Amino acid sequence: MTASPRAQASATIIPLEAVDPAMIEEVLDRAFGPDRHARTAYRIREGMAWLPGLSLAALDEHDLLVATIQCWPVGLQTREGQVPLVMVGPVAVVPERQGEGFGVGLMSAMLAEDARLGAAGRGALPQVLIGDSSYYGRWGFSAAMTGGWRCPGPYEQDRLLARGHGLAAMPAEGMLAPWEG
Repeated sequence: MTASPRAQASATIIPLEAVDPAMIEEVLDRAFGPDRHARTAYRIREGMAWLPGLSLAALDEHDLLVATIQCWPVGLQTREGQVPLVMVGPVAVVPERQGEGFGVGLMSAMLAEDARLGAAGRGALPQVLIGDSSYYGRWGFSAAMTGGWRCPGPYEQDRLLARGHGLAAMPAEGMLAPWEG
């Protein structure tokens, strides 16, 4: 799926922290349903606040909130301790605007900001998400390194995807959990 020229030309990307939290929740409910809190990804990031620098929102041509992306501090818990990661998602687009490129725009903007922060000395962390490789593969996400990783709830192993610098040095086994550091 490619982004439509209309969505790309008319979207305004802003920091998620500039959006009323009730509006964020409304977009998430509309995109994923009210039972979204039962998903495994919520268990992985339970109790964590999203990362302001990497969490963004998309406004349409009428300045209406139509999509959000959130990133979270999580860790891969191993016998030796916890290794930090950034969990990407949810990427939420209101149903009537899906397929117009807002999700692609938010993912691209988040990854560009992550690269900018990494170049500024923050150090880029590997990223993980639960999603479709056919969609997220365009940004280098794959299940190639996550076969020994586990999640605290139901998930499909081939949908546990990761990307980023340092991924090859990550432990081969562990449990994803909220960041404790």
